[in-house]
Amino acid sequence: MTRDFTYTTRERMRAYLKQSGCQGDRCVRFNGLGDFTQRVHLCKAKYLFNSDLKPALPEHPSMQEDLTHSPSYTVTCEDYVHVVEFSPFSSGSPASLLAYAENQGVVVGTCLFQEEDVDVDGVQFSVLRAFHYGLRIDALAWSPESRLDRIPTIRFCTAAADRKLRLLTSDLQDRDEVKVMEGHTNYINHLVFEPTDGKQIASVSDDHTCRLWDLDGNETTLLRLGSPGLSVCWHPQEVFKLMVAEKKGTIRFYDLVTQQAILSLDCGHTGPLMSADWCLANTIKVGAVVGNDWLIWDITRSSYPQEKRPAHKDKARLFRWSIANENLFATTGYPGKISSQVFMHHLGHPQPVMIGSSSIGSGLSWHRTLPLCVAGGDRKLCFWMTEM
Repeated sequence: MTRDFTYTTRERMRAYLKQSGCQGDRCVRFNGLGDFTQRVHLCKAKYLFNSDLKPALPEHPSMQEDLTHSPSYTVTCEDYVHVVEFSPFSSGSPASLLAYAENQGVVVGTCLFQEEDVDVDGVQFSVLRAFHYGLRIDALAWSPESRLDRIPTIRFCTAAADRKLRLLTSDLQDRDEVKVMEGHTNYINHLVFEPTDGKQIASVSDDHTCRLWDLDGNETTLLRLGSPGLSVCWHPQEVFKLMVAEKKGTIRFYDLVTQQAILSLDCGHTGPLMSADWCLANTIKVGAVVGNDWLIWDITRSSYPQEKRPAHKDKARLFRWSIANENLFATTGYPGKISSQVFMHHLGHPQPVMIGSSSIGSGLSWHRTLPLCVAGGDRKLCFWMTEM
């Protein structure tokens, strides 16, 4: 039987407060699910957040099956997909730019969905260009300068198994330019373009550094970390603010002018942090996956997470906020299993709103305007659409 989290919390809180009768004047605000809000005394607050009140994943197998959905759409690929990324920027055309990395290179194309164009049946995916690298790509980021209107220009940066970044610029005809950036001494986990004009790139690595690069391939800034860097995110408007998440469970926000940390968050968790993301639709929200759990912070309230719930039984691997909805996010389990699950969550619901399954799934990205995410799989891309 499904646990009604809202009902259980409300009734137990009322009973507890009635019984305790504490008259202390210090209090905290507890925001439950739905429209239920209650002020309680600080000396009682630990009761509300006791572990037995935290909702768990559905225990009965049939409940998991009810939430499991086949992909809304699929696109066939020629090889195993290691990385997949929607461009978070407008392409200047009705279609969205999408790139995915196979074993030996990167395929760039456009996606148009039936939710965007009534003349489209399902999804219309058109390959623009395939770029052969000859080695495995582990991470990819889009530049805001990638456009399909006026003079078409594609620009993205990749991180490869040889510990090098490659900045590729193409007019999709006969001009391709590649700049190689060297400096990292270990595996590069994540990278991102500065989102306003795309003139800088930030990358994090297992070598305990975050490095910034210009478009000429020069390293301009080096931030030393206390453990491997797993995720890096740029503030969407304030370009001097950068978020870096470390494996040991610390998330720091840096002022790039002073190159000093101005704020830090703590997972308060024994498991390693594997992925973190800054909500671009509401930058007071930060999310991450640590061990089996997902965690959410409100950075204006505390350095410790406001919400923490179990997600994946075999450990979680990726966390990504929706661009279209600040309350929607997705997490993935580890690739390499027979089937890796993609969970789509909404902050207003105690359980995932949708569970998708992708054979040997890898990568996770959200569409810029639709509540739709994509994950890579074995010779295919899988897209899941959910409600806003």
